[in-house]
Amino acid sequence: MLSVRRHAQTLASSFTNLPNSTQKRTYVDVYMKWKKDPYFDNIEHILRSSQLRSVVGLKNCIVQEPNRCIPISAISKKTRQFDVSTKIAQFLRKYPSIFEEFVGPEYNLPWFRLTPEATELDRLERIVYQTHAEDLRDRLRKLILMSKDHVLPISIVQGMKWYLGLPDDYLQFPDMNLDSSFRFVDMEDGVKGLAVVDYNNGGDKVLSVLQKNVVKKRGEVSLEEIEFPLFPSKGCRLRVKIEDWLKEFQKLPYVSPYDDYSCLDPSSDVAEKRVVGFLHELLCLFVEHSAERKKLLCLKKFFGLPQKVHKAFERHPQIFYLSMKNKTCTAILREPYKDKASVETHPVLAVRKKYIQLMKNSELILKSRRHSFGFSDEGVVVEKDLDLDFDFEA
Repeated sequence: MLSVRRHAQTLASSFTNLPNSTQKRTYVDVYMKWKKDPYFDNIEHILRSSQLRSVVGLKNCIVQEPNRCIPISAISKKTRQFDVSTKIAQFLRKYPSIFEEFVGPEYNLPWFRLTPEATELDRLERIVYQTHAEDLRDRLRKLILMSKDHVLPISIVQGMKWYLGLPDDYLQFPDMNLDSSFRFVDMEDGVKGLAVVDYNNGGDKVLSVLQKNVVKKRGEVSLEEIEFPLFPSKGCRLRVKIEDWLKEFQKLPYVSPYDDYSCLDPSSDVAEKRVVGFLHELLCLFVEHSAERKKLLCLKKFFGLPQKVHKAFERHPQIFYLSMKNKTCTAILREPYKDKASVETHPVLAVRKKYIQLMKNSELILKSRRHSFGFSDEGVVVEKDLDLDFDFEA
């Protein structure tokens, strides 16, 4: 349920693309009484994304070793790096279908390598990166083109790699992965950045997913006519005045996230629609069309987003869904899951689903082991720590 407190304010328009209109502010505060939606709360590749990220990170660490195996002492202190809440050895043992444990050549310490199934999947993953190199490059390019000056700090790009579907070492090999439209530049305060310059050589403008869909349906793009596809949850009813506000909001001009927004009044409804359009396009670029909401807060400075940008997800529950699973808030774009033809499927998604299947296979293996050793799923489950997770320095 949404609630709104209206406070009309008319502002003179200085946005050059809207010469005959005014920028209005028709609300002060809009908030949502959160309504649970089992469909979005149980999308498996979103639900397991956090654990999968740690699994893939550890997998990459192992395959980078010359012998494609690693002693536990080399990674036991890196729980923060791999975002693991338990001891590394304990985490690896949760996935026997991915990580194989064996006794090392010295001191009988535990080592880990990939199982044959995981090794094959790693090979397929690398093939996907090679086959869809241009698609991945284009997603990174679009992310940068949405920024203020078409440049982002390297740290921001690194933080978005998982969501964009880029491999961990993507920026370590720029000659292989980036083309001539990218430049490494120096930003203020000595920060290193990645910029996009001379893209398309002044050719066709970059269109958002919404604009492309309008072109497919109507054969043309009009700022005045683009509305956001709405997908309300079952049983979610809005107050009449909220419905009226949403109808007026949909009629506002659509400002592409790739267009200049510097002349927009940040307190206007048009600016609000621009922010929603940016978030819509951003999630369209991501593998799972979702992201932890807190991870997006670092983007505010570089994309001209308001201080309380997270409120946009709450004000537009028919466009976004907020899942509270896994003790975090995940913002999900509804459209790709309700109208699969409207947003292109990310090429890396199929590989991640295969990794998730291996993770599920691990659960069956561990359950079978417990039964084999006479352990019961009921009551206390005893797990033996073979090496007591030795805390050696990495």
